[in-house]
Amino acid sequence: MKNVMISIRGLQGLDMQEEDVLEFVTDGEYEYGEPIRFGYMESELTGMEGTRTDFTVEPDKVTMQRTGTVSAEMVFRRDSKQYFLYDTPFGTLTMGLETHSIFKQFNECGGTLEIRYVVDLDSANRNRSLLRIQVREA
Repeated sequence: MKNVMISIRGLQGLDMQEEDVLEFVTDGEYEYGEPIRFGYMESELTGMEGTRTDFTVEPDKVTMQRTGTVSAEMVFRRDSKQYFLYDTPFGTLTMGLETHSIFKQFNECGGTLEIRYVVDLDSANRNRSLLRIQVREA
């Protein structure tokens, strides 16, 4: 693993209405190989302080795993719907995850990951999202 800078931009909109944007840059670690791995510690800015977020990028899927104060494992597969448990200090929810597109381009120095997806709670409260991540050498 090598030290990197990770830039994250997340856009979210409830039922295709107005969007919320979250952007931040953080230190992280990156490993280029099969699979590609990178991760970082969440901060107070994201509301998940004390949580580590790790990504595993494979040819057919991307897995995002959170451990700590918030726990979840989200598996993004294009044109498929998955279900996952979202465990918080306030309780556990079962969420639906429908992935629309995944763009990934990485090399030994870093790269880009972009995922368009919809998250729902009990097939209601659909929240469309775009997650764009840039990984670059520190």
